[in-house]
Amino acid sequence: MSESVSGGQAIIDAVVRNGVDTVFGLPGAQIYPLFDALHGHADTVRTISCRHEQAAGYMAMGYAKATGRPGVYAVVPGPGVLNTTAALCTAWGCNTPVLCLTGQVPSAFLGRGRGHLHELPDQLATLKSLLKWAERIDRAANAPRQVNEAFAAMQSGRPGPVALEMCWDVMAQPDEVGALDAVALPSGPEPDPEAIAAAVGLLKGAKAPMIMVGGGAQHAAAAVQALAERLGAPVTSFRSGRGIVSEAHPLGLSSAAAHELWPETDVLIGIGSRLELQYMRWSSMMAYVGRAEAPPHLIRIDIDPAEMDRLQPHVGIVADAGDGAAALLAAVERAGLTPAANAERIETARQTARGKIEAIQPQMAYLDVIRAVLPADGFFVEELCQAGFASYYGFPVYQPRTYVTPGFQGTLGFGYPTALGVKAAHPDRAVVSINGDGGFMFGVQELATAAQYNLGVVALVFNNSAFGNVRRDQRTAFQGRIIGSGLQNPDFLKLAEAYGVAGYRVASPEALRPVLEKALAANAPALIEIEIAPDSEASPWPYIHPQPPVA
Repeated sequence: MSESVSGGQAIIDAVVRNGVDTVFGLPGAQIYPLFDALHGHADTVRTISCRHEQAAGYMAMGYAKATGRPGVYAVVPGPGVLNTTAALCTAWGCNTPVLCLTGQVPSAFLGRGRGHLHELPDQLATLKSLLKWAERIDRAANAPRQVNEAFAAMQSGRPGPVALEMCWDVMAQPDEVGALDAVALPSGPEPDPEAIAAAVGLLKGAKAPMIMVGGGAQHAAAAVQALAERLGAPVTSFRSGRGIVSEAHPLGLSSAAAHELWPETDVLIGIGSRLELQYMRWSSMMAYVGRAEAPPHLIRIDIDPAEMDRLQPHVGIVADAGDGAAALLAAVERAGLTPAANAERIETARQTARGKIEAIQPQMAYLDVIRAVLPADGFFVEELCQAGFASYYGFPVYQPRTYVTPGFQGTLGFGYPTALGVKAAHPDRAVVSINGDGGFMFGVQELATAAQYNLGVVALVFNNSAFGNVRRDQRTAFQGRIIGSGLQNPDFLKLAEAYGVAGYRVASPEALRPVLEKALAANAPALIEIEIAPDSEASPWPYIHPQPPVA
């Protein structure tokens, strides 16, 4: 059965049928019908309007990373879409399902280069160059099918961001539109029995196996932990896979602790991970551009077959992380493999690493306070700052999805707006956003969004009056020729007050604890400035890019 609705209404109706309950965005002329349709769905869909398009993209990404479900946002075409591309490329790098809905010039002007409002030379081609999938909806009647295609593309195989555009006039025109049910996602590829058998063959002689997990295994925590326990293998991650196996578990290790075990590791099982840690940070980068060499033997489980060419393993299992881990576990059990007797080694590595990273001060002291106060299921959204870098290995993570990161994109300024998306998805769970003074100013205007929608993110701003990493590099590698890295900041407490947000200032870890406890208990937007003396922070990099042992 069909009904006459506008193109915008057809898109939103189809999005809602696919289970979306929140849309972020910023309304404008070319997408008025989208927002009008959202108004009609106000009883089932929360619409959060941001103060900058870039923030809309990051909020959708935060929502998706915190839930595993698609995050959706809507912005005007041209400069509006381009303002969101930092978030889109971050979502692409993090394999995060994000849907960008946008407009286009009127269909009569499409491709003519006449300079119509917000025209780009070829917006669709630009989006296709950034995303997993992008298409134009030419008429409202096609919207249900193409929206379903977008949801399938976002969530099938290796997840990723997608986009749909519609011309200004088409979005406003009525058309006869038939409803479709939500898209049914196909199952992943079945693990190859021969590859599973080959993996078991490598594991039979393994005395010190290790498991490396990435963002592709966030949904597979139970299967990964069961495999680890059967093998007696420690589980680690660099950023995106943190919390898949809790660091409170005897086998859950930070990257710094896992590095202590790396020299003796004889089999590495990579699950849903690019293995950046081992093959671009712990080993010579150029030696592992395309192939892993023994030691250790490498087994990879990944749903993307192209990954097996990007870094060729000794055994490649093309499968969903959960399916692959479960199949390997079952085969290990059939083969009668017993767990490696490495519990003492693993615990020694944990304690040794902790003793070493204690030197990263004052960052570790602040991270210890945050970990003590933040509930186990609370979200920690990192950012490119000295505390953020140290958190890669110095902040224990206990549950999947609770450590939110931009991954290899390293997108300065992503943190605060992303944290707002996390909080929109989980209003009853604690969300802490850590920021440097430089990165926080990229999205400072979203304090207004937090206040307007009561998104109770607690933003910690480490104020060292600098882009700290740049300043350190200029001081150490460029003989102190400092340029562009010093910052003159606003009064952050007055800024918080101006936005109607609770503001606090502390200068020590001891002072932070009661203030953070109070802010989290209020479950309301808050800003805590942490005063850091310039050039006082230890470099976190020795445990991110550790030096190889001297021969």
